Amino acid sequence: MREPIRERIAALVVAAGRGTRAGAGVPKQYRPLNGIPVLTRTLRALCMESAIATIVVAIHPDDEALYTACIAALDEQERARLLPPVHGGATRQSSVHAGLSALDASTCPHVLVHDAARPFLSRDLIERACAGLLRHDAALPGIPVTDTIKQIADDGRVTHTPPRDGLRAVQTPQAFRLAPLLAAHRRALDAGMTGFTDDGALVEWAGMDVHVFAGDPDNVKLTHEADFLRYTENDGVPRMISRMATGFDVHIFGEGDHVMLGGVAVPHANGVVAHSDGDVVLHALTDAVLGALAEGDIGTHFPPSDPQWRHASSDRFLAFAAARVRERGGVIDFLDATILCERPRIGPHREAMRARIAQIAGIDADCVSIKATTTEKLGFTGRGEGIAAQAAATIRLPATGQ
Repeated sequence: MREPIRERIAALVVAAGRGTRAGAGVPKQYRPLNGIPVLTRTLRALCMESAIATIVVAIHPDDEALYTACIAALDEQERARLLPPVHGGATRQSSVHAGLSALDASTCPHVLVHDAARPFLSRDLIERACAGLLRHDAALPGIPVTDTIKQIADDGRVTHTPPRDGLRAVQTPQAFRLAPLLAAHRRALDAGMTGFTDDGALVEWAGMDVHVFAGDPDNVKLTHEADFLRYTENDGVPRMISRMATGFDVHIFGEGDHVMLGGVAVPHANGVVAHSDGDVVLHALTDAVLGALAEGDIGTHFPPSDPQWRHASSDRFLAFAAARVRERGGVIDFLDATILCERPRIGPHREAMRARIAQIAGIDADCVSIKATTTEKLGFTGRGEGIAAQAAATIRLPATGQ
């Protein structure tokens, strides 16, 4: 059990960044996670520690309205700890400096500096940070490095392999005596040192002793869009939403001795007139998958005006669409296609088509259905002038707006 904290502690939350690696939209610290903005979660976590008397948040000047919406979700006692926000600068270092300058070392001699995009900090971690202030001027949470680390030259050549026993991956909240930390920031600014991305590194440069205490592997920093899909209420398993869309394609018959259907060469008296190999089944399925992703259609990604796609094998199109589903953390549940033609006969090739489509899409053949029908000799397919296919795709994607 840790010793009690005898002095009041301030917390500085750094929330002025743009978070562009997390994808389009509002900066990541204001994005909802399970319906609650990330910054709101972070502030609530800090308010769990009674020793934290004052909290200041460094924000971007353009984010006043977003910040106001985030703190509106806090209760009255939580909001009472907040100082007015300060405007951060162009770098993390300048934002921290602005926040520190708004604090009063005479009333709160210690400060925790924390990234807004780490909303999973536990009460135990906050208490370990506070406890570190009783013994050290600077204390940082760190977790052991489990991967072997290589130091490399500009050309990729390995120059050193440090023993990982002495390595730690440093997190926040980082704990400091406020006055020395602010003095170190001012020294760095005077020296033209503006590239520090970590306050522990800055005070180390300034000559302060820096100690590391046990961090928390769950105290992750939300950095990329996939992080928002991964960390949800369901023990890290994203809540999945089903989507279904359809696709359609048609080609006129031309010269040739076969048609490509579902990635299989089917013998026929004609070929098809097409920019690519004219596989109506794969084209329709590609459009269905892209439609379920709301990412346009096959022409958006593979325009027929581009000569590189002339005579291209259509399996590339469906493979691309399936890869986009996986990249967004989703899965393809089912693919269904109906071929409309009088000829050729589809039955003898049905299982080969199912197997090939499953291989292209990276799913089981049981998740692929191929059907065929005629139009009772009506229309262009009934007259044997061409062939068409309609398709449906059912996929699941991680729910957005969490």
